[in-house]
This record gives sequence, structure tokens and C-alpha cells, in this order.
Amino acid sequence: MRQAGDFCSYTKAVEHLGDRWSLLILREVGVHGTRGFNALVDSLPGISRSVLARRLHKLELMGLIARAPTTGSRPGPYQMAPAGQQLTPTLLSLAAWAERWVPEDPEIAQHDPEVIPFWLTLRVDPGRLPDPPVALVVDLGGPGSIQSWIVLERGAGASLCIEDPLLSPDRYIYVEADADALFPLSRGLRAWRSALADRSVRLFGDPRLIEEMPGWFLPIAVAA
Repeated sequence: MRQAGDFCSYTKAVEHLGDRWSLLILREVGVHGTRGFNALVDSLPGISRSVLARRLHKLELMGLIARAPTTGSRPGPYQMAPAGQQLTPTLLSLAAWAERWVPEDPEIAQHDPEVIPFWLTLRVDPGRLPDPPVALVVDLGGPGSIQSWIVLERGAGASLCIEDPLLSPDRYIYVEADADALFPLSRGLRAWRSALADRSVRLFGDPRLIEEMPGWFLPIAVAA
């Protein structure tokens, strides 16, 4: 009976959390703390606002997340509820296991290129980012070209934007490459200067910022 009960528990967990987005949403809130709806949209490339709204509603009903208290009339941002707080160590353990044992799959870059700018945000070195902020405009070439903005700012880290952040024109660096070229950079498998040297990745903008930019990212020996 105990084995059957354990199986049923796993089955329930998979049925409720085994879709593409639920665990990723919980990780964002559990690791980064209180998150608003728009911040979650920016941090989960590829998710639509309608899908996010449905997943958040489901996770609220399950008691995994809750709205943070607010003094205004608008709903507060999302935070972990007690059940979600208890799940957070499991999420971190899963991430550590995947980092160690799950092989990299370059085909992901072809099937889901929207994830590459998000992975790039995980590779930044927060202590070496520029001030004032700089926006990397990532242009993935090829059919159905995708453009994303990554705002890098000392003290604030990296923010992924789906719309132009409207910085001063001299604070933009334009990154042109296809998904295959950016994949190893986004996963820490290749250094920026190597990709720039063979021109598989090209940068356009202020030459001083371009020279500094590779130093804003972690070296390849450091895990993302």
C-alpha cells in the first residue's frame, strides 16, 4: 500500500506541475523572490501573457503561490505561499542535477530560439556590468528573425525586455548572429572573443562599449 501511495503522490505532482511552464514560474518566484506579472513575462521567453495568467491562477489555487500584500487597490505581485516555499529546495536540487547530468542540446536553439537571450542573462557577471546601463539588441538571423533587448546595469543585473527600453542611442550594442552561433555563448561553452574573432557573431555600436562587452559575461570555466 505504501508503494502504491508513493506512486499516486508522484502521479499527482506530475499531473499538476508537469507542463512546460509551471516549474519555471515557481523557480522564478522561489529563487528571485516577489515578482510582478510583467517581470515574469520578461523572464520566461516564449510564454504568452494568456498562458502565464492561466498557470498563475492554477498555482494560486494549488496554494503554491500567493499575492503579496499591497497598500493600493491593485493586486500585489506574486510570492511563494508556504507550500511553494517547501518546494523551493526541490527546485534548486533539480537545477543542480540537470546542470551536472543533462547534456546540452544544441537543437533547442533551433526549435526554441527565444530561450537564448534568457540564457545570456544568466551568464552575466553582476560585478562588472556597465553604469549607466547598456542594451544588447540580440538579433537572431534567419527565417522569422527574433529581436530581444537585454538591459545590463551595474547593481541591477540583466533584464530581458520584449520591447525597446528606450535608452540613449549611444548605449546600444547590436548583436547579429544565428541561433547556432549564440547557443554556445549562452551556455558558457564558448568565449565571446572567440566568436567575434571568427565573425560568427558581429557587434555594432560604440567601439568602446564593444571592447568592454565580453568582460561583462562570466568566463567559460564558470557555470551559468
